[in-house]
Amino acid sequence: MKHAAATLGSGNLRNAVALPDGEDLNEWVAVNTVDFFNQINMLYGTITEFCTEESCSIMSAGPKYEYHWADGLTVKKPIKCSAPKYIDYLMTWVQDQLDDETLFPSKIGVPFPKNFLASAKTILKRLFRVYAHIYHQHFSEVVTLGEEAHLNTSFKHFIFFVQEFNLIERRELAPLQELIDKLTAKDERQI
Repeated sequence: MKHAAATLGSGNLRNAVALPDGEDLNEWVAVNTVDFFNQINMLYGTITEFCTEESCSIMSAGPKYEYHWADGLTVKKPIKCSAPKYIDYLMTWVQDQLDDETLFPSKIGVPFPKNFLASAKTILKRLFRVYAHIYHQHFSEVVTLGEEAHLNTSFKHFIFFVQEFNLIERRELAPLQELIDKLTAKDERQI
């Protein structure tokens, strides 16, 4: 937990996630979703040599939480797979969502679809699973690499954001609830 408390002197992340005055909620969620996807992709990329078919034959977040992959299109029935395969499927699927102009419009004035927030919630819920896997299965490697402050700051920012806009149900956060409580407790006292 000492290492888990290390952050990068990140200022007040609670304030950083608030919707800026005059900003469109969908636009704010879209920009932050892309940012979190890029951060998680980068953080996971640093530990891929430790997350292998052999070491992580099941996509899990500790002994109580196991994740099976389904995208609803090519894989309709959830399949059990290794963590690296699950995360590869996930990152490819998220990238496809982000590249879909009908879901994440990049041109000014093009409206977001009515189902945008629901889609963003699914993306963020699934990205959370990568954080959960890293913390439960690879935190010792993260510490060895000296990256715990980066991981913790990214995760804390992510949690404050999803809490601010109620984007992930509390039960989905259960694998890291103790860490979430610890990382957010300090900021609760400052408010």
